[in-house]
Amino acid sequence: MEVLSSRILLRPADLDASRRFYRDVLGLAVFREFGPSDDPGVVFFLGQGLLEVSGRSDGPSGHGPQIWLQVRDVHAEHDRLVAAGVGVARGPVTEPWGLVEMWIEDPDGTPIVIVEIPPDHPLRRDHRVID
Repeated sequence: MEVLSSRILLRPADLDASRRFYRDVLGLAVFREFGPSDDPGVVFFLGQGLLEVSGRSDGPSGHGPQIWLQVRDVHAEHDRLVAAGVGVARGPVTEPWGLVEMWIEDPDGTPIVIVEIPPDHPLRRDHRVID
């Protein structure tokens, strides 16, 4: 299988609340909107991927995917999200594996992990030229 592109699709119970959360609260940039202009589906940029929020779920929410978002400063995002009224399931914690993680949820309960990779973590590469 040669994957050329990918995206995460969410089918929220309340499309408008989820659009506002991802666009206005998290501040994700819009890649495109589609469907009816008064109730569009929205595709957001997610770094190297895309997040589509469209349609509606008939089943229980919160039992599907998790979203992992890497940011430069988890503590700054924590302060910004709390000021915006977002409930934080768990504040920033340095995990045993060295990443700093904070957990929040979208309006449907979809888990979102906000992650900072510290400068000294092995996931970061040293880009210096070695003779």
